[in-house]
Amino acid sequence: MTTDIHPFDPLRPEEISRVADIVRPAFTGQGLNFRVITLREPPKAEMVDFLEREHRNESERKRPSRSARVEVLVKPQAGKHQLHELFVNLDESKITWQKHLIGKHSYIDAAYMKEVEAACLADKQVQEEIRKLDLPPGSTAIVEPWAYATDGANDMSERTTMCWFYCRHFDHPDVNYYAYPLDICAEISEQLQVLRVYRLPGAQNEKINNEDRPYDRRKIHEASSSEYHPDLRPEPRSTTKPYQVIQPDGPSFQIQGNLLNWEKWSFRVGFNYREGLTLHDVRYDGRSLFYRLSLAEMFVPYGDPRAPYPRKAAFDLGNDGAGINANNLQLGCDCLGTIKYFDAWHNTQSGEPMKLPNVVCCHEQDDGILWKHTNFRTGNAVVTRSRILVLQTIITVSNYEYIFAFQFAQDASIFYEVRATGILSTVPHHLDQKDNVPYGTVVAPGVLAPYHQHLFSLRIDPAVDGHKNTLSIEESHPMPIDDPAIDNLFGVGYHTVNQYVEKEGGFDLDISKGRVFKFINENKINPITGTPVGFKLLPQPSQMLLSHADSYHAKRSEFGKHAVWVTHYEDDDHFPSGRYTMQSSGGDGIASNIQKRNASGTSKSVRNADIVVWHTFGSTHNPRIEDWPVMPSEKMTVGLKPVNFFTGNPGLDVPVSTQEKNKSVLYTENLERKVEVCCGTQL
Repeated sequence: MTTDIHPFDPLRPEEISRVADIVRPAFTGQGLNFRVITLREPPKAEMVDFLEREHRNESERKRPSRSARVEVLVKPQAGKHQLHELFVNLDESKITWQKHLIGKHSYIDAAYMKEVEAACLADKQVQEEIRKLDLPPGSTAIVEPWAYATDGANDMSERTTMCWFYCRHFDHPDVNYYAYPLDICAEISEQLQVLRVYRLPGAQNEKINNEDRPYDRRKIHEASSSEYHPDLRPEPRSTTKPYQVIQPDGPSFQIQGNLLNWEKWSFRVGFNYREGLTLHDVRYDGRSLFYRLSLAEMFVPYGDPRAPYPRKAAFDLGNDGAGINANNLQLGCDCLGTIKYFDAWHNTQSGEPMKLPNVVCCHEQDDGILWKHTNFRTGNAVVTRSRILVLQTIITVSNYEYIFAFQFAQDASIFYEVRATGILSTVPHHLDQKDNVPYGTVVAPGVLAPYHQHLFSLRIDPAVDGHKNTLSIEESHPMPIDDPAIDNLFGVGYHTVNQYVEKEGGFDLDISKGRVFKFINENKINPITGTPVGFKLLPQPSQMLLSHADSYHAKRSEFGKHAVWVTHYEDDDHFPSGRYTMQSSGGDGIASNIQKRNASGTSKSVRNADIVVWHTFGSTHNPRIEDWPVMPSEKMTVGLKPVNFFTGNPGLDVPVSTQEKNKSVLYTENLERKVEVCCGTQL
């Protein structure tokens, strides 16, 4: 293995090909569909030693074995598809572990979904139901396949696909067909057979039915109210003038392969088919902060209780894959300024490397004022503007877009920002139903946008000045006023109470107590404050999962029960709902695993230990008419901020802002005169 490949680097294209070559002989004479060929990250125990020697610039350091994880669908000459998982040692060119995963399913196969769509539209029963709709001349029925969210009604040992129907009334490839949902639904077997076709409920108290109803043509409305593509819209506003981000001396970051250095930050950029962007060995000024950061899961359950709509509940990472669905980002559109793009590699069904271009953009942004003070006696102001480094990736999952961005600040803070945009998933609604629907919003004639949630799990693997950390829960409480031992005569005092978490478990936010979750190193004491060094979580306050605890939604997405979880680190434990979420029934999630370890006596203390913290956050999205036809991005932000980690403000040495460098101009009404100013003084 060449030594220029870092153990954290994703598999290179030649490695993907080698892995496929190693696996094929294990299934001679059988059809193979390679679903996953990805890096299996080295055991942490080996990596910690390697990283410590690397940062000491030691030439002699043992390099962990290069390993891959493989998922392959095997089709015997006679029989059904079988899903196998394998580990492959690339250094030794051999399979080290293999298992037939009975009852498990890999993530969504885009090629298979196209086959589902074609099989559905070719079915005579489906064609007859479309004919009964009596669609207007020139209108076309559109099928959108979805993964089946388990509801207990069908056998989940084989893949079943839900086919939802829409209508396209305009002959344009980018028409918004979500504006015209049809009341047909079909279920398709893994063998591409139509199992059932029926009519959807269109009113609050209506159920699945077989009533022949022609399409209500009163639902057809002006394109300007439901179309988003500029070809189908009126002329856009003309008041927005160009805004250009220019860095005449180039960016401040340096990149060597997947190693990125910016200001005092250093880390390695990773990417895989499921999580998308991952960050490794995150350090500030040489000090270790985090071993690994990633978005671990996203669950989107819909709140329409009428069957079959509970089958709309998507694991957008586990079922779809953030990496597979990452956009090819473009200059001047998705990121502004001087941009560095990172490509990624996946695999084809035959095991060949497949390039995913421009899936991550890296650039700098101005972020307002970092710090400022004006001496009121002298009137002199010192201003330092904040610069942040942004690593952004965008995914499209059917109707929705998600924009994920890690933001690094000069004061050693990290922010993780999620923006949700795209088009609402819609269902048909009777025009004559006048009552408000309690679980959705009518956004166009005959179009209901059901309520739903977006729940994310941010996986945080802290390494704050070392790999033995503790989760501390700090609360602020008022001091008692009647305790003679405490001098609180005026009743204004308050203090903090800290609890060190000893066991794995889930915890909730509590704004009323100012509850703060910290990752601290009890072995490293700040010389000034006398307290352990640490980082704190700045959570995104969010409502947790609304589905009933006995529902399949809750059983499958256990992480949605609490805002913060802590577990002991285990290799390959990256997903809070389990590795295989497709049509899962539950019992593989974070809560179940904690319970199993407690029952078996294998649980470990998480105090002063190698821990992982998982933060659940998101949005309870009750659609507005303003979200139609395309939703303005809704922003959610999680922060990681140093607390008593340094001996002062780590951003104090950031250069003061000056007009000489920033070159701002003063607006005038006639634009004939531009007056440059610097910190309030006319030049």
